[in-house]
Amino acid sequence: MGKPTGFLEFARELPAKRPVQERLHDYNEFVERFPEEKLNHQAARCMDCGVPFCHSGCPLGNIIPEFNDAVYRKDWLEAYQILMSTNNFPEFTGRICPAPCESACVLGINQPPITIEEIEKHIIEIAFDKGFVKARKPNMRTGKKIAIVGSGPAGLAAAAQLNYAGHLVTVFERDDAPGGLLRYGIPDFKLEKWVIDRRIAIMEEEGVQFKCNANVGVTISINDLLREYNTIVLAGGSTIPRNLDIPGRNLKGVHFAMDFLKQQNKRVSKLEVGGEDIFATDKDVVVIGGGDTGSDCVGTSNRQKAASVTQFELLPKPPEDRTHLMPWPTYPMVLKVTSSHEEGAHRHWAVVTKEFLGDKNGNLRALKVVDLEWKITEEGRPAHFVEVAGSEREMPCRLALLAMGFVHPQRQGLLNELGVELDERGNVKASERAFQTNIAKIFSAGDMRRGQSLVVWAISEGRECARKVDEYLMGQSLLEAKDMSLLTL
Repeated sequence: MGKPTGFLEFARELPAKRPVQERLHDYNEFVERFPEEKLNHQAARCMDCGVPFCHSGCPLGNIIPEFNDAVYRKDWLEAYQILMSTNNFPEFTGRICPAPCESACVLGINQPPITIEEIEKHIIEIAFDKGFVKARKPNMRTGKKIAIVGSGPAGLAAAAQLNYAGHLVTVFERDDAPGGLLRYGIPDFKLEKWVIDRRIAIMEEEGVQFKCNANVGVTISINDLLREYNTIVLAGGSTIPRNLDIPGRNLKGVHFAMDFLKQQNKRVSKLEVGGEDIFATDKDVVVIGGGDTGSDCVGTSNRQKAASVTQFELLPKPPEDRTHLMPWPTYPMVLKVTSSHEEGAHRHWAVVTKEFLGDKNGNLRALKVVDLEWKITEEGRPAHFVEVAGSEREMPCRLALLAMGFVHPQRQGLLNELGVELDERGNVKASERAFQTNIAKIFSAGDMRRGQSLVVWAISEGRECARKVDEYLMGQSLLEAKDMSLLTL
């Protein structure tokens, strides 16, 4: 370990952010870089635990104490090599991952945990600055052709790994540019799109082909893919949003969150939006849903100069710190205050929307809401609720954004045409060990297989699926090697 007493000498510290009133005038990232001394201090806090629980907290199995030690010693090449041995895209996870590794950090037992996510982001950005990040082409090609449907983090990870194994990989994306929700779901103030373009350019140099505006099952025949490719990986994500089917749902002003976010991302990229413009400007906005997508709607609405922004959550307000019911190293369900919340929002918990209320022209004007009283189990979990008598009221609202998560992948087109089996939740049925569907040459990974989840899980699934595809094609897989640099020059 770098400094045995580091965790006793230095407190947890995060990089500075641009002031709220400044960053609300643009869509640029606003988290600044750590000065070198600060980064050194944060890496020094890592205790090099005998059993590093941060490994189990990270779905990718990032080798965290080792890269922290390399950062402390300022050996940036070693830190980069360690990080890239398990994570294809640390520039993504270092910006948008909720960092479950930090919740499992041993130091978190009695102190704030290591700033693992920020250290990760600094490693990859410094590696880019120093020229360490270069295209890694495979030594030889197998001649096997693989089609990957979907270019989100799962599809990109599978493509990168299978290309390293020497296969000929083509990624099909129905949008006009690769990235999936990284590009058209995550706002630019969290992930600027040049970050995606930079990685895509490297992958193209390595030999991965991208075909955009290619909607498999609609504009691209699935039968053509079945004939031309040795295997197909379905990585299209979980894209059907959960609806709120209550009276007034058809009023003008009620929209799914992703429609709102995608439009603004296209505007920032100076692309044509298409369809009905959705703007929060000068409107009372209510975001229904308390997760990350809802938070992104809050930040975007504030940048569009909404008159007010309110966020609803069906569940009760979580505690600010761990309780005895959520001991370390379990992932704690504690109150999360995002940068978007810091920028301004009225947050309400244990509230349900009963009806969308409109004016005579069919425009949304208000919500009818009611407070809830939750019954909590002995394990501290919300079990069921009852409405609080006399709490029903109207809340002014001219734009309601439904951010209640996603239920399953789109079936129309690709999945229906293929006839792959679905599980009880409507996701593509493929085991976590094999990632193989009921059709032998078709595999699936990411949210399309496991349901709505985190970016780290998507990358992990893409990597593991790639290994299984490689085994299917070649009988064994070199992708089991921890360090992919062993396979390339």
